[in-house]
Amino acid sequence: MPILTNPLDLIFQNLFFDVQGLAGKGRLLLKMEGFNITGSIKIKPALFMINDLERRGLLEPGRSTVIESSSGNLGIALALVCALRGYAFICVSDPNISPTNRRSIEAYGGQVVVVDRKDPQGGYLASRIEHIRDELTRNPGYVWLNQYANPANRQAHADWTAMEILNEAPNISHLYVGSGTTGTLMGLAQRFAELSPTTEIVAVEPEGSVTFDPTRAGRRLIPGIGTSRKPELADSSVLDRIVYVSEVDTVRTCHKMARRHGLLLGGSTGSVLAAVAADAARFDATSTIVAISPDLGDKYLETIFSPDWVQNSYGVNTAVLADGTPLLPCEPLSGVIARHTPPHPAAATATRSTAYAAAVGAVRERPRADP
Repeated sequence: MPILTNPLDLIFQNLFFDVQGLAGKGRLLLKMEGFNITGSIKIKPALFMINDLERRGLLEPGRSTVIESSSGNLGIALALVCALRGYAFICVSDPNISPTNRRSIEAYGGQVVVVDRKDPQGGYLASRIEHIRDELTRNPGYVWLNQYANPANRQAHADWTAMEILNEAPNISHLYVGSGTTGTLMGLAQRFAELSPTTEIVAVEPEGSVTFDPTRAGRRLIPGIGTSRKPELADSSVLDRIVYVSEVDTVRTCHKMARRHGLLLGGSTGSVLAAVAADAARFDATSTIVAISPDLGDKYLETIFSPDWVQNSYGVNTAVLADGTPLLPCEPLSGVIARHTPPHPAAATATRSTAYAAAVGAVRERPRADP
């Protein structure tokens, strides 16, 4: 393992978890993106989109201000990338942003602006974008990434995420991806159409999202998945199916994954896994399913994993969300410890010990000068 000096190198490309028992007879591989720097998959499009602006000469360190709409994960990623590259950053969000995400953006030096006026669809996305357009008019030096229409958002996942998956598991029967800006979804669909056209691409949407159906507008409380305005990148023609998941099922799945599999996962992951579980009868012993996990559950402790928030939001007691099935006992801990214990550099230690002993002996044998 190399010793790194750039935090942006903390991106883990080939981290998969084999989730047993959720996909019926099929094998389910969960691609874990939450261990990347800034805690999510969004570091990838953040890098690609900022790099694209730099390549086109649209950003100047010490002078430029990047502005973007985000409910959290992209905002955190952009806050770090902009800080490292010398740009100011403004994240335009809404009341659904979690306190943890807001504090993370601010910790990296970004500014958070909360837009609390709902748009005609009952969400905040159109209002956030309208606020950005107003800011661009007032501040010509601001640069908007516009992740909802930016091809670099999609390209990050075509070039990186898709290839990471295909290099690890080339024979994938089903791919489940949550849709927000649809950058991840569209980038994966693009590359899989070229290299693995038999893979079924399944988009996972929360109930209340209008990304692929404007008639489905409704209340949504979990950020990071779904929209109240169709992103320009979205193209349903490249998808095989769209599955809708209720937010209660999302929360229930997140709690089950923590209690039964030992994985504390975020809202988008809960939605995707709920969709996989609902489709379990579709899979057979030859099925290999990959599901994208964009982030971990630490960013949702005040929401999805808060009994008060869940009760107030959905009228559900979290005590009944997990079905009571405990975690399966794992192997003896001695095996885990042994697997992760670094090899002992015996030869190097012996060499150092011999050299040290010789040095000490030489000092002891050195004649003392007369006082």
